[in-house]
Amino acid sequence: MAKAKGIKTVAQNRRARHDFFIEESLECGIELHGTEVKSMRQGKVNLKESYAIVRNGEVFVLSMHISPYEQGNIFNVDPMRPKRLLLHKSEIRKLGSLTQKQGYTLIPLDVYLKDGRMKLNLGVCVGKHLHDKRDAMAARDSQREIARALREHNK
Repeated sequence: MAKAKGIKTVAQNRRARHDFFIEESLECGIELHGTEVKSMRQGKVNLKESYAIVRNGEVFVLSMHISPYEQGNIFNVDPMRPKRLLLHKSEIRKLGSLTQKQGYTLIPLDVYLKDGRMKLNLGVCVGKHLHDKRDAMAARDSQREIARALREHNK
């Protein structure tokens, strides 16, 4: 069987885009067991409240829930276990230095299948304050009103 080409989104962390400013994003691989991959292909992954940390020269994703595969029986692993991310050493050093700064954190933005392999889009983020969220909502509403007015005018 040939590997599927292209990108298929498995899960997104929409809440991250609402709660954080995304300074930079990075594509990385995930170290998974076989039943985890099968479960993720079915879309049974939850990225809410998940985050990544740099520990001993490695990057781990914590609180990422992958539901157990139904036909996996004894091969299933703990759904909340820390998953190691596959990155180059220079990228890990860069992420480690960025997260040492006050307020920066690593948040998984989305998980997708790329050419038959699971990839994770990792964002270097800064938390938003309440007034920032209100400003973003007001800007989005004004853009929607402008688009609606232009659509009515062009009819």
